[in-house]
Amino acid sequence: MTTTRIPYADLPVTARRAVEAHTGPVLKVESEVEGFNSSIAARLTSPTGDYYVKGLRADHRRVWTQAREAEVNPYVRGIAPALVARVESDGWDLLVFEAVDGHHANYRPSSPDLAKVVDVLRRLGEIPCPPIELRRAEQRLERYVDRPEDLAYLAGNALLHTDWNNTNVLVNDQRAQLVDWAWATQGAPWLDAGYWVVWLIGSGGHEPASAEQWAARVPGWRDAPANGISAFAAANANVWDEIGGQDPDPWTARMVSAARLWRDYRKA
Repeated sequence: MTTTRIPYADLPVTARRAVEAHTGPVLKVESEVEGFNSSIAARLTSPTGDYYVKGLRADHRRVWTQAREAEVNPYVRGIAPALVARVESDGWDLLVFEAVDGHHANYRPSSPDLAKVVDVLRRLGEIPCPPIELRRAEQRLERYVDRPEDLAYLAGNALLHTDWNNTNVLVNDQRAQLVDWAWATQGAPWLDAGYWVVWLIGSGGHEPASAEQWAARVPGWRDAPANGISAFAAANANVWDEIGGQDPDPWTARMVSAARLWRDYRKA
C-alpha cells in the first residue's frame, strides 16, 4: 500500500518544534519524491547541518516500522546514516537522521556503483544479528514458498535489509550506504544477495545469469544451497505476483516480470 506523502510544513507546529529541538531552526526544506512508505520524507537544512526526517502518523498500520528502524540503527552505523532522534509528538512518529550525500545506486550492467553495492553487502554480512525483535525470513515468506519444507532454507542468524530498491542505496565517491531499514529481518546470510538479484534484473540490462554472477561476489552467497536459491526465487516471484495484482502499474509490472524471469531461470 502506497502512503500519501505530505509536505513537512503540514506537520503540526508542535511536531516541527520537537524535531527542531534536535536539528536547530530549519532554514530550508527539500521534499523527497522517491519512496512509498513514509507520509513525511524531507531533507532539512539548519545551522547545525543537514538532516533527513521521515515519519508516519502514530495510528498508521505500519507505524511499527518506525520502531524497527530506530532499534536497528545503532547496530548498522557505518553502513547507514546515524539516527539523531525519534520524535513522537502530536499524533506523529518521526525519525531524524544525519543526511547523507550521494546518488541512488545505478544497477545497470556497466555501472561502477555495482562494486560498491557488493562492498556494502559484504560489510552488512559482517554485522552480528542484533538482540532486538526482528521478523524472521521464514515467517515473512511462509505463505509464498511452493513447499513448506523450503522454509528451512531461509532460516538463519544473519541481519538482513531485504529491500534492495536502488533508491535505498546511496552511493558517493567512497562507498554505498543503506537507508530505510523498515523491513530488517533475520534469516539466511545469502538472502540479501538474492533480493538484489531481482532488482538487478528489474533495472534492465541484466539477465538472470549475469545478476547471479554479481551476487556470487558476496561472501554469504557462496555457501547458499542451489535448491534454497531456487526455492527463494519461486517464493519471491509469488510475492511480486501478489503485489502486482490484476493490473500492476508499469514499475511494478517490471518487477513482477523480473521475479518471474529469475524463477524460470532457476527451474530450467
